[in-house]
Amino acid sequence: MTTVFLDTVALLALWDRSDQWHAAAEEAFSKLTRARSQLVTTTFILLECGNAAARRPYRSAVDRLRRRMESAGLLITPTDEDWQQAWAAYAQDEVGDASIVDHVSFVVMGRLGIIDALTNDHHFRTAGFNAIF
Repeated sequence: MTTVFLDTVALLALWDRSDQWHAAAEEAFSKLTRARSQLVTTTFILLECGNAAARRPYRSAVDRLRRRMESAGLLITPTDEDWQQAWAAYAQDEVGDASIVDHVSFVVMGRLGIIDALTNDHHFRTAGFNAIF
């Protein structure tokens, strides 16, 4: 079974039908679902999604996803070591202008051996990962 990391860009695009990436994200997500890929993300990604969705109609979808992923053991809490490594990479500007949350994602993905991310964020490609849409 392939494990795929869920990024903020994709999650917001899936929930928001007016998002410019909605159709591409939905198509990629459907393929992953049919392939029975294991989908994981971090608490940091859900924090970003929660912030972005705070005043949006899909706000409750973020919490539903959080509860489902927590109960299935698919929500990853970054370790202190992940945190330190991400900040070191961020300080060195290793992936251009990638956000600190992106850097945490890269460290977690590397630690877990995940190479695919449901995203179209070019920073994932720059960091050596496969961006799925």
